[in-house]
Amino acid sequence: MPKPVALILLNWNTPVHTANCILSLKQYCDERIFDIIVADNGSTDDSLALLKAKFPDLIYIENKENLGFAEGNNRGLVYSIANGYTYSLVMNTDTLVDEDLVSGLIAHLDKYKQAAGVQPAIYWMHDKTRIWNGKGSFNVVLGLPYSDKTLPAQNNIGDYEIAEWITGCCMLLRNSALIKSGLFNKHFFLYYEDVELSFRLRDWGHELHYLPSCKMYHEAGVSAIVEKKEGFLSPVIHYYISRNHIWFLRKYGKPVFYPVNILYNGFYYLGVWVYLKLRGRNEKAGFIIKGVKEGLFTPSKLIWS
Repeated sequence: MPKPVALILLNWNTPVHTANCILSLKQYCDERIFDIIVADNGSTDDSLALLKAKFPDLIYIENKENLGFAEGNNRGLVYSIANGYTYSLVMNTDTLVDEDLVSGLIAHLDKYKQAAGVQPAIYWMHDKTRIWNGKGSFNVVLGLPYSDKTLPAQNNIGDYEIAEWITGCCMLLRNSALIKSGLFNKHFFLYYEDVELSFRLRDWGHELHYLPSCKMYHEAGVSAIVEKKEGFLSPVIHYYISRNHIWFLRKYGKPVFYPVNILYNGFYYLGVWVYLKLRGRNEKAGFIIKGVKEGLFTPSKLIWS
C-alpha cells in the first residue's frame, strides 16, 4: 500500500530553494505519511544531479523541457494517481515549514469528505507576521480573484473557511476528485491555473477549504526573477497574467458583469502599459498587449481542449 500523500515539488533552476524546502519537510513533517516527488522542468543548471546526490531516495520525474507550472505539476499528479496515492500535495519549492503541515492538512480532508482540496495560511518568508495568501475569493463584479490576508483570530484559529479558490503554492488535493475534474489546464502554462482548477472542482460539486491553523512560509516569485535591462521580473510574466486572467473570465465570469469587467480591467491593463512605456520597459509593455490580444481572441476550443 502506498503512503497517503504524494508531495509534489516542481523544480526549475532552483535547486537551493528546493533542497531547503525538502530539508524543512523532513525536519518537521512525518515522513511515514508522504513520498516526495521532485518533477524537474528541464532545468539547465544541473538541478537534478545536485538534488539526486543530496536526496537519493526521493522520486524524480525528468521533464525534458519547461512545461510550465500547470503541465509540470500534472506529470507529478499523473504519477500520484497512477500509483494509488489518496492525496496529492502540490507545493512551491520556495517555501518552508516549521510544523507538521502535512499531517494537519491530511487530517482535515480525512474529516471533511465533501472537500476536494485544502490550503494552509501562507505567510511571507521575510515577515512571518503577515499573510501572503489566505482565503481565496472572487469579486464577480470586477472579475478579480483575490486573497484575504487578514490574520486569523486566536480564538477561532482551529476553524476552517470555505474558499472559492485555493493557491497552487500549497494545495492538498483529493485524487478521486481530480480523476473526475481533470488536472491543471496545461494551456494556462503559468498563473491562474490554480484558480481555474479550483472553479472546475467546485463545478463538480466539491468544496474547497482554507485552514488557518496550518501555516507555512513563502518567498514568492523566485522562478520569475531574472536580472534583465528592464528589471528583475521576467517580462513574459505580464503576458501570462493578462492572457490567463481574460481566459478565466471568459469561462467563469458572469456575462451580466462583463461591461464592468471590461472597463475595470481594461483601464487597469492600459494603466500598466502606460507606466511601462513611460519607464522605457518596452518588452514588458509588448507582452501585455500580446497577452490581452490572445486572451480575447484565442478560440475557446483551443483553451479548453
